[in-house]
Amino acid sequence: MNFRFGICFAVPLILFWETPEVTSSWWYMGAVGSSRVMCDNVPGLVSRQRQLCQRHPEAMRSIGLGVAEWTAECQHQFRQHRWNCNTLHRDRSLFGRVLLRSSRESAFVNAISSAGVVFAITRACSQGELKSCSCDPKKKGSAKDNKGHFDWGGCSDNVDYGVKFARAFVDAKERKGKDARALMNLHNNRAGRKAVKRFLKQECKCHGVSGSCTLRTCWLAMADFRKTGDYLWRKYNGAIQVVMNQDGTGFTVANKRFKKPTKNDLVYFESSPDYCIRDRDVGSLGTAGRVCNQTSRGMDSCEVMCCGRGYDTSRISQMTKCECKFHWCCAVRCQDCLEVVDVHTCKAPKSAGWIART
Repeated sequence: MNFRFGICFAVPLILFWETPEVTSSWWYMGAVGSSRVMCDNVPGLVSRQRQLCQRHPEAMRSIGLGVAEWTAECQHQFRQHRWNCNTLHRDRSLFGRVLLRSSRESAFVNAISSAGVVFAITRACSQGELKSCSCDPKKKGSAKDNKGHFDWGGCSDNVDYGVKFARAFVDAKERKGKDARALMNLHNNRAGRKAVKRFLKQECKCHGVSGSCTLRTCWLAMADFRKTGDYLWRKYNGAIQVVMNQDGTGFTVANKRFKKPTKNDLVYFESSPDYCIRDRDVGSLGTAGRVCNQTSRGMDSCEVMCCGRGYDTSRISQMTKCECKFHWCCAVRCQDCLEVVDVHTCKAPKSAGWIART
């Protein structure tokens, strides 16, 4: 994964994957001092987004820093699947044409990127990096939980501000259109924002003689972003296929046997391609050369990953840690051992080039 385009390539990756014109000009944000010049040079922004960009240039930089985090999380969640959330270095958009399709993968990326904006902005607020926000101003005074009374203190993460900013910025482009894809994106954007808020946790510090905890100071903190990723991954696996209702204002389930989606569910319109072969039209890189697990029965198995084409096996040598021993106190020391392992990689199809549709 190469972020050579700079931290401010972020928001077009989140917002404008539908437009192939997205370029690396978001690098400009890290280099230009004037927010007006900077924001005027970002392609694809609607008026409301450009206003927010000019008003909060430091927030755009925070979002840019967050792109690496949510992209890595996407790749972690899809690491054992045919489509593995890989970025396309030679493509002007982050994932190429994959996200032009209203598929479950698009639903997940919308949700995880929207969650990533909330997480990045909220974290920047707590770290004092933004002029427009700080710690949660509502967490003041005393309160009570199942352990008794406590005082709000420290710095509670201002996730409400993060949600508000992400909704205003990320959703602005979708609100310009009232088509089915816009409604799908808005729904999944909201599900992503709600996921971050779902994992706020209360942390406390005890005060008193010998740690007696007669007094407690508590604050609210976001959980590690992995929890949000794991939760949205479960929602991806349970995503609900929908169709537009008759008046075009909302969804109804495509299969009447399934439940109506809630605000926490991910929704999609189109079935996903199989991602087995390189197909330029759907943005599939195929699975030729992907490492597979010979003993697995899951999605990473050689049978599934290689789409029945078979696999090659190569024997490689690698250094591993071995004969580890605990030494008092407190270290673990290991030997470096040479290990020979078999690596299985998917065979290429007979026609290994891009499929060209005419």
